[in-house]
Amino acid sequence: MEIPVPDHEHTRTGMGVDALKRALSENLFYVQGRSPSNCTELDLYLALAYTVRDRLLARWVRTVDATFENRETRICCYLSAEFLLGPHLENNLYCLSIREQMKQAVTELGYDYQKLVEMEEEPGLGNGGLGRLAACFLDSLATLDLPAIGYGIRYEYGIFDQEIRDGWQVEISDLWLRYGNPWEIQRPMRAVEVALGGHTEQYYDTDGRYRVRWVPSRVVKGVPYDTPVLGYHTGTANLLRLWKSEAAESFDFEAFNVGDYFGAVEEKVVSENISKVLYPNDSGVQGKQLRLEQQYFFVSCSLQDALRAVLRMGLPPSRFHERYAFQLNDTHPAIGVAELMRLLVDVHGLDWDQAWDTTRRTFSYTNHTLLPEALERWPLPLFASVLPRHLEIIYEINRRFIDELYGRFPNDPERIARMSLIDEQHPKYVRMAHLAALGSNTVNGVAALHTRLLKSQVMHDFDDYWPGKFVNVTNGVTPRRWLLLANPRLSALITGHIGDGWVKNLDDLRRLEPLANDAEFCAEWSQAQLEGRRDLARFIEQRLGVIADPESMYDVLVKRIHEYKRQHLLVLAIIAMFLRIKDNPGFDVAPRTFIFGGKAAPGYTMAKLIIKLIHSVGEVVNHDPDVRGRLKVVFLPDYNVTLGQRVYPAADLSEQISMAGKEASGTGNMKFSMNGALTIGTLDGANVEIREAVGEENFFLFGHSAEEVQRVKAGGYYPHGIYETNELLRRAIDALGSGWLSRGDRGLFRPLIDSLLWRDEYLVLADFASYLEQQDEVSAAWRDQEEWMRKSILNTARMGRFSSDRSIREYAEKIWKIKPLNGR
Repeated sequence: MEIPVPDHEHTRTGMGVDALKRALSENLFYVQGRSPSNCTELDLYLALAYTVRDRLLARWVRTVDATFENRETRICCYLSAEFLLGPHLENNLYCLSIREQMKQAVTELGYDYQKLVEMEEEPGLGNGGLGRLAACFLDSLATLDLPAIGYGIRYEYGIFDQEIRDGWQVEISDLWLRYGNPWEIQRPMRAVEVALGGHTEQYYDTDGRYRVRWVPSRVVKGVPYDTPVLGYHTGTANLLRLWKSEAAESFDFEAFNVGDYFGAVEEKVVSENISKVLYPNDSGVQGKQLRLEQQYFFVSCSLQDALRAVLRMGLPPSRFHERYAFQLNDTHPAIGVAELMRLLVDVHGLDWDQAWDTTRRTFSYTNHTLLPEALERWPLPLFASVLPRHLEIIYEINRRFIDELYGRFPNDPERIARMSLIDEQHPKYVRMAHLAALGSNTVNGVAALHTRLLKSQVMHDFDDYWPGKFVNVTNGVTPRRWLLLANPRLSALITGHIGDGWVKNLDDLRRLEPLANDAEFCAEWSQAQLEGRRDLARFIEQRLGVIADPESMYDVLVKRIHEYKRQHLLVLAIIAMFLRIKDNPGFDVAPRTFIFGGKAAPGYTMAKLIIKLIHSVGEVVNHDPDVRGRLKVVFLPDYNVTLGQRVYPAADLSEQISMAGKEASGTGNMKFSMNGALTIGTLDGANVEIREAVGEENFFLFGHSAEEVQRVKAGGYYPHGIYETNELLRRAIDALGSGWLSRGDRGLFRPLIDSLLWRDEYLVLADFASYLEQQDEVSAAWRDQEEWMRKSILNTARMGRFSSDRSIREYAEKIWKIKPLNGR
């Protein structure tokens, strides 16, 4: 019997306004169990989210089927401890091209669309650039129709919410799951078991082969939660699979029945701790153990999941690398090298050489840092207590590697000690970056300068041993979220003049270059920038009660608070500008609003002190009548992706002022330039390539280069001498210790002052004069608004190479060897 086809769009999949209205009403009633007259804004938001998700599911199911049916291409598996996705709702609406239809449908039903959008909880599953990069990459993988799975942890509590109390950061639990997550689907039938602790036993199998059995002290269960990641204007929706830890047996009836009520649920509590919190404080042994358990947990779950799929396809485990390319996003998932060896040798019975060949063909490793403390090392006793079998495997990998090195460098024991997977100095450590480099087929840096320094400094011995193994893939950001979604006015202006092809091919922005000399277009561009500042000014006033003049220059520094990122350099410059005005009230300075944002790690005392310093300076500057209308200092609490979408369109000047040689790449620098902000920065990370792209004349360069930094430090750097000879710098630093900026407390900023005067590890004082000189150049440039807008347009026009689409194409071609599902 034929089923009649309705003459209207299907409620679950239709894209028209009427179909969306029906879907919203049905989801409110049948999913939320509410009527329009008896529902909350949360009910309405969830109904809206489920309506959008319905339209993702068909694409998602088709993509998953096509991925596993297509035997001609590998699947990229992106292993990352962080995925800082940002809000899903509007991003998905843009990808589906139904934002305006949905807005109309919601409005016609009598609801406030913007209020519902703002109801969405942002998943705080990352700390900063690492997690945001992973999210951009997932967006580009789907948009380019490349088969991929993102693997990570479903943290119950993400990066903390930041409150400011009397200028100090206070950390509040991030309850992002309190009302559920409508974008995910739980897959309990796909759960896997993960062993921890215990000991190993040696035995011979029935074929007489030497084998090792791991006898764990406890087992936890990893339950996957799947979220579709939709590409822009494509049928591809890839998979983000996040693992939640649970107890293998969550309730002990025997313990309960004898009155041990805590013991009855103890295993549940302990097991669930693994996925409880993003980056637990690891200053103590327990914190370190939990962090190691987290890393092993999600890596083991992911590898078991992929191996299960290989076996389901009828392929032997030895061909695992033919189906999967696993990318290690920094050192957090590096334990995957040892875990895949364990699975192949101990569980699936491969011989060592075959397993090692498969492992090295499977993994590639992205290094994201030049900071020694970020290249993870685990104390041997801790590692042995958590992963005894993996330590044995690492010892065996290292033994074979050391033998190989002795064959090549028999008279260079120091080189061999440097390259060993085990740091033999007391106390002994496992070097995870070395394990990742040894167990991968390719290692990449994330900016040209970073890769050069990685090869010449941090991993010089490895690059020398394997010429060609280290490559560069400069980071990129998705223009869908960071321009199209974040800055709809500027996007509409661009599209109105060059079409919308730039959204999927950012090189098309080059077509804006001739318009930089068009007075009418420049005026429209200036108006779009002004409206961006007005939007942020309204938000700042509503949230903080501070008036941020949208006619002033918005000078913005938003990123994680860290000494090497040098937020305190900008603060010293603000104090210097303030002192100049106090000395001479007629001093000519372009009106500026300095906007800061960022979180300090809970245990990072100096970074927290810098946040207090920003607020203390703001308290003085913002209430001084001599600088009113000329300088304003604002700190935006709880900086996250949502807030970033407000900030980037409003910025006129992007502060990228880290000491050269410390920032691997940076991606905020790209987002600012993409939205038309000019950059003041050092030759650090991707700043180097941004300056090359936009033109030296459109970039305010200051400070020592990476090579000059090395020479300064090697020459016996004496920061106190700079303090003694630079009068304005001396007065600015003395102001910190005078109590003038701290309500009379002379000792409040003493740790920061002493650090700058006697150590100054990040050359704040050495770069101060150059920085202030360029800040004067910025003020002069701002006065010529026509020329500033021309430079702003050229910054946006020349950002094509900084799309994450370009980055992903390079990974796909140079490293992963994967092809689009549609065969393009």
